[in-house]
Amino acid sequence: MKWRFPKFRLPFGFDWTLFITTFLLCAFGIIIIFSITYGSGSNIAYDQITYTIIGLILAIAISFFDYRALKGLYLVLYFLGIALLILVLFIGSKTFGATRWINLYIFQLQPSEVFKIISIIFLAKLFSEWKEFDWQKILKIVGAIGLALVLILIQPDLGTTSVVFVITLSLLFFSSLKKIYLVIFLGVMIAFSPLAWHFLKPYQKQRIEAFINPAADPQGAGYNVSQAKIAIGSGGVYGRGLGKGSQSQLNFLPVAHTDFIFAGTAEATGFIGSLFLFTLLITLVLRVIMIARNAKDEFGEFLALGIATMFLFQSFVNIGMNLGIMPVTGIPLPFVSYGGSAMLLNMICVGILQSIYLRHRKISF
Repeated sequence: MKWRFPKFRLPFGFDWTLFITTFLLCAFGIIIIFSITYGSGSNIAYDQITYTIIGLILAIAISFFDYRALKGLYLVLYFLGIALLILVLFIGSKTFGATRWINLYIFQLQPSEVFKIISIIFLAKLFSEWKEFDWQKILKIVGAIGLALVLILIQPDLGTTSVVFVITLSLLFFSSLKKIYLVIFLGVMIAFSPLAWHFLKPYQKQRIEAFINPAADPQGAGYNVSQAKIAIGSGGVYGRGLGKGSQSQLNFLPVAHTDFIFAGTAEATGFIGSLFLFTLLITLVLRVIMIARNAKDEFGEFLALGIATMFLFQSFVNIGMNLGIMPVTGIPLPFVSYGGSAMLLNMICVGILQSIYLRHRKISF
């Protein structure tokens, strides 16, 4: 009997547009991080490559697991997320006045990033099964998500708080909840929002004041946004070139590899590069929405919608604060900004999305 090598074919049931878009965003981000840190002796670009490779392996592995198994784990994941949010307050490392990271020595784990996907799984499980809402169910959501939001605010992390809050509102909108209740809830939130001012940290108040009037303190609270605008404007149409941006190279642009990476992109690659990045982000969000529309069940649909909301909101806020049309909140640009926790969690989301897509049709091997 003649021995033959086993046949191997790529799983054509995969959503290759999603994978390719994700890969291009990661590659683009790594190139920009290299450009921003060129000549500084920093190794963060190599760290980002490591996070990306590990993330891609995670995404591919998770793709083959049935996403519906997450329904049975929603409470375990929720309490795990709450435990991590409490734990970081006691053993977390403090950076820039915030206690958000747990040092795992291999990388810094950010529990609030983990809770983003946990909140999506938790809400998707409940909303996919609740065909009618009553006050007990509404209070359950308010209590469960509210507890997490308070713990994240204590760190403090206003940016992640806003992401989880918007995810919750988005999934409530797509749920069977009567929209009048959502309107009432939003009305109450707006009415009492001035009271939240008294609970903000001084630096958070300064950021909001700088957003309203950035010219009032250009060397203080408004410095970051002012430098970001200069970097974006100096890029012109084609950019100043990789590793040649004066704002980035001379450290005028603060945290250019995370919060202000869009400004670093515009400075290095200009309008053309920024448009390319913007196109990739829009393609990513639209593709996730398509996966939600084609999902086999409501749980998968809510999962995809929650992830789409997260990607869209984070992209809008990050680019918006670079342009000065949104307050500075420290929200990373998905797959582009530097960060191990954010990259791995985003890749896990891609794996879940692929699992949803694979199971809406017969898988071809």
